[in-house]
Amino acid sequence: MKEKGLRVKETIKQHIMNNKKEYIIVTLLFIIGIFLGVFFVNNLDEIQKNEVQEYLNNFVEKMKQTENLDNISLLKTSIVQNVVLAVIIWFFGTTVIGIPVVFGILIFRGFCFGYTISVCVTIMGMSKGLAFVLINLLLPSLLLIPATLALAVSGFKLYKSIVKDSGKENVKMEIIRHTVFSLIMLATMIGASLVDVFISTNILKLVIKYF
Repeated sequence: MKEKGLRVKETIKQHIMNNKKEYIIVTLLFIIGIFLGVFFVNNLDEIQKNEVQEYLNNFVEKMKQTENLDNISLLKTSIVQNVVLAVIIWFFGTTVIGIPVVFGILIFRGFCFGYTISVCVTIMGMSKGLAFVLINLLLPSLLLIPATLALAVSGFKLYKSIVKDSGKENVKMEIIRHTVFSLIMLATMIGASLVDVFISTNILKLVIKYF
């Protein structure tokens, strides 16, 4: 078991090293999105801040008042969202003109991540806001963010292969590789959904009274 874990770790490390430039690019795009999200929240006017605060307060109160969470319904929603995300990145990654869309998705996902963190810290304060984010986002994000970046890298690699070598058989093999890799990343994203619903959400439910 330990040997298998080491092999997986080595395979992941080798994959990242072989695609270092691509990972740097997609990570930078995601980080740009995070900064845009933080910047957006910092420039909200008072009316918009009040609306965001009311939404967050309503969410916290609803969590406090809910006795039993419908984990199955939450899981279905989370899985559907991640499947849609994976399919969109896979689809646009298989087309030459679709790679800008993939990059746009990365920036948007980063924006949502930065927006969520900034809103929680702004409304709840530094300590409670960061605690809320860590409980609610950290664990699933450890799976979801790397899987999303890896999907984008796979699509980017396919795009570069098509541009470099337009041979029908070569392109077909690259599309198959991209598809298989995308399925593996989709499984990882579904794992993130499981962590989100059955671990993060239930931990949040236990400590929500302190927020």
